[in-house]
Amino acid sequence: MTKTYVIADLHGRYDLLKAAIAHIERSRHSGGTIVFTGDYVDRGPQSRQIIETLMAGPSDPMRWTWVCLRGNHEEIMIAGCMGALSWWIPNGGGATLVSYGAKQGEDAKDALAFVPQEHLRWMHSLPVIHTDGKRLFVHAGVQGGVSLDEQDEQSNTWMLYLDGAEDGYAFGGHDLHVVHGHHQHQDGPILLRGRSNFDTCAWYTGRLVVGVFDDDVAGGPVGTIEINGPSAHEMKEAA
Repeated sequence: MTKTYVIADLHGRYDLLKAAIAHIERSRHSGGTIVFTGDYVDRGPQSRQIIETLMAGPSDPMRWTWVCLRGNHEEIMIAGCMGALSWWIPNGGGATLVSYGAKQGEDAKDALAFVPQEHLRWMHSLPVIHTDGKRLFVHAGVQGGVSLDEQDEQSNTWMLYLDGAEDGYAFGGHDLHVVHGHHQHQDGPILLRGRSNFDTCAWYTGRLVVGVFDDDVAGGPVGTIEINGPSAHEMKEAA
């Protein structure tokens, strides 16, 4: 029995990423798949470290497969670094630039002096949807009644489901449980019949919840793993 693990919305919390990967690898010695649903950057203090870790891939690729999806904050960062978006810095981009070696308060026009082009190319190259035949993994959501080949990427990275909406994805012979992040719920995850939302606002709360899925069983998670670290307030107090 193989398993897939889902990690959502890290937002610069490299400490939680490290702890989650260590916990997963200890609990599943035979290996498996980890799906990262995007929003690796902004707000938290160590965006660069997360990007470098994900770009490097698993330490044992014979046992572990990592799938990295693109979130809206990767899109915001790319546009900000290219000078096409003025509000990246106040929307968490300032912390990202500091993680790349900039001084506090430097603005987006300085970004390309600090952010390697290969990081931006890697983020731009990421897919927005991944399916294992039983589930559909995405950063924000999927459009109902639209084939997977015709999905709008902006919707996939930016849309919000209505609270309590049970929407899965059933179209063209597919009947898939949707697994996503993006919509923050500090008391999450939100586990519904058709979808699971794993954005627990971890960058702020210090609480990351990893979804655990049985690759042989359709539907929602068979378990969760809770990773706890300091809150943003506690980190600020300790600085």
